Amino acid sequence: MDFSDSPYGLLFKSLSLIPISHYLLGFLLILLVFLYNFLEIHILRDLIITGFRGHPVSLTFASGSELYQVVASKCQILHGRYLATPWLSSPHLQTAFLSFCGRPPIFSYRRQLFHTSDGGTIALDWLMNSDVMGVAINMNDTICKDDKTPIVIVIPGLTSDSASAYIKHLAFKIAKSGWNVVVSNHRGLGGISITSDFMYNAGWTEDIRKIVDHLHCQYPEAPLFAVGTSIGANVLVKYLGEDGVNIPLVGAAAICSTWDLLICDRFINRKLVQKFYDKALTIGLQGYAQLHQPILSRLADWEGIKKSRSVRDFDNHATCLIGKYETVDTYYRRSSSASFVGNVSVPLLCISTLDDPVCTREAIPWDECKANKNIILATTKHGGHLGFFEGLTASSVWWVRAVDEFLSVLHSTQFIHRKKEAQPSPSPTPLESSIDQSPYVNITEEGMVTAIVNKKTEMEEEEGLYHDHRLHTKKDDDKVSVAESSSNKDEEERTCPKTELSQPSEEDVNGLTAPAPARRRMDQLSQYGRKSIWLLVYIAIVTTWPLVGSALLVFLKRKFKNALPAALLSR
Repeated sequence: MDFSDSPYGLLFKSLSLIPISHYLLGFLLILLVFLYNFLEIHILRDLIITGFRGHPVSLTFASGSELYQVVASKCQILHGRYLATPWLSSPHLQTAFLSFCGRPPIFSYRRQLFHTSDGGTIALDWLMNSDVMGVAINMNDTICKDDKTPIVIVIPGLTSDSASAYIKHLAFKIAKSGWNVVVSNHRGLGGISITSDFMYNAGWTEDIRKIVDHLHCQYPEAPLFAVGTSIGANVLVKYLGEDGVNIPLVGAAAICSTWDLLICDRFINRKLVQKFYDKALTIGLQGYAQLHQPILSRLADWEGIKKSRSVRDFDNHATCLIGKYETVDTYYRRSSSASFVGNVSVPLLCISTLDDPVCTREAIPWDECKANKNIILATTKHGGHLGFFEGLTASSVWWVRAVDEFLSVLHSTQFIHRKKEAQPSPSPTPLESSIDQSPYVNITEEGMVTAIVNKKTEMEEEEGLYHDHRLHTKKDDDKVSVAESSSNKDEEERTCPKTELSQPSEEDVNGLTAPAPARRRMDQLSQYGRKSIWLLVYIAIVTTWPLVGSALLVFLKRKFKNALPAALLSR
């Protein structure tokens, strides 16, 4: 029997008559459907189901919650809808766009160095409301001790610092509202070297506790608020739960918190697309470790750090050894903030998204949040991890607007004042502050930035050469070094100690004037950063290629329609 006369031969002949372009179009269509579901793209659902009006925000709170009745009920954004930017209608596109673009506002911080009792150094980056109000910036602007302008403390996420796009979006928005913002960078981040035998982790709350206490002592009249993001949100909620009512903060917000690190660890290794994030975070942690190799190679398993293929591997070889945790699971269980939610005693807004590709919704403590009258939990259907971009140009971040509105309404109501009256007000002793006119940073041979302090003699103080002020107190274990000068020469006439913050120039901020060792360190960090960026770029290309490829195919067919024979085009 001839093959051409067989059923398979006839089928093969009929298939050969179909033009190749139809096969390519069918393949692209199948690939598009696959990627649409694999990458959780929701642009068609936004169009068909909601008509591009967005999904309503879901609020979870305790029955009869006074916080909701007095504060949250007046927040229009929390009672509105969230619609993702149409061309970012995927949690992965939202997260990738935030990571290597983000469109942050342009401004410069004023840096303040905080020294902890164990020898650690923390960079506090300030953005004053006067810096963004369109007025001339005075380099000698000071903050008076009795200043009543609210201060918002921002805690960044894993390997993030004050230069991250979402942090700059938040700082600029709040400063525009007339408040002062200070970003508390984690140890070893923000261009500061690790100066103690300890690095930050997801459960370490001592640093933020010291920062809050210090700011409360320096500016006792200024209401203190705090905003944590990702790992920083986990640290913040854990701190709020640990200290309960004995806390100087009057309000807080936790954005895209990990909540339960053990659940998030299982989730980030569950699917292929999540493993890209795990690898990207691991590369970022390895870059962080590389910057501080002289210290971390002595405290941790350096060979294990270099060979780490996941965040869990890094935690096993570095975090657990430095933090004295028996196992990785022990570290995750002890550091998770979900078990501390019930003890939170200050007004807290929690924002999470149900499609977060890093911090899964499975870790959200729904019941615990609903049982605590001091917590409002807001969840959105879409948004990605810290993305929440909205508008056609993706120039606005939804959660930034929601936090700004919530804190503003909270401050304007009598709710926090009643809370203050109901709680005992401790009077902590001010921390010792050493302030001078010398540069507040020093670049070592390794290219890292460390703090330096100039000491004045007692004779200079007696002669009235007050180029630095020292506040002596009983608590002298924590110190703050800030660039400051004073024109007061009569000690009896000084009534209000002031802290002057030095504002670096654009060249200093961008690192254009850094010496060769610093540039070498920057190059090392950029190499690790480029690896992470390429992973995210890969996700973006794979997501958008079906649409771009289809358009390119149509364009080429029209372009060469007259140049090629009709018989060839029909195929």
